[in-house]
Amino acid sequence: MSPRRRDAEGTAVARGERRAELLATAAEVFASQGYSATTVRQVADAAGILGGSLYYHFDSKESMADEILSNFLDEMWASYDRVLASGLGARETLEALVVESFRSIDRHRPAVVIYQNESKHLAAGERFGYLLDSHRRFEEMWTSLLARGVREGAFRDDLDRTLVYRFIRDTVWLAANWYQRGGRLSADDIAKQYLAMVLEGIRAT
Repeated sequence: MSPRRRDAEGTAVARGERRAELLATAAEVFASQGYSATTVRQVADAAGILGGSLYYHFDSKESMADEILSNFLDEMWASYDRVLASGLGARETLEALVVESFRSIDRHRPAVVIYQNESKHLAAGERFGYLLDSHRRFEEMWTSLLARGVREGAFRDDLDRTLVYRFIRDTVWLAANWYQRGGRLSADDIAKQYLAMVLEGIRAT
């Protein structure tokens, strides 16, 4: 490899790493202050750079939010798809999906907060139409799984599936508001505790 090409590749890697750092900073600021209330200047200040320097990496605040959310959702759905393709029973699938959800919170907590708080507003724009698609896909996945669990005799048949879905969704994902990485309990530990509480309520007797 020529020195020029090696230098170019090194520069590209460094720029990619810096871009990831800036996205992480933007995600923290959007999550704590709200996307609409945050300016590009505030993100730049948090990153310790001039506002104009941020435009070297991103053309707008919208671009930053788009990349933050799409990266989170792509990784979340990849993990969910692996679980759904694994051939597990309904109860085991539910358990695995909850574990993967908490792992997503662990890896992308600010993005989860942005997704929860800003999706309705952002989805009004064409660029963020995929947020509504993800919401619909998420609900369909869970209600279908709960229905399968009833057929398999794993879950109670006297509970409204939409209500159960909303309960699981809210109890799991709202944890992003208080979860702290490196705390007393790991993401997997918290998932196990949640599952112990949830499954006692929906298992078949």
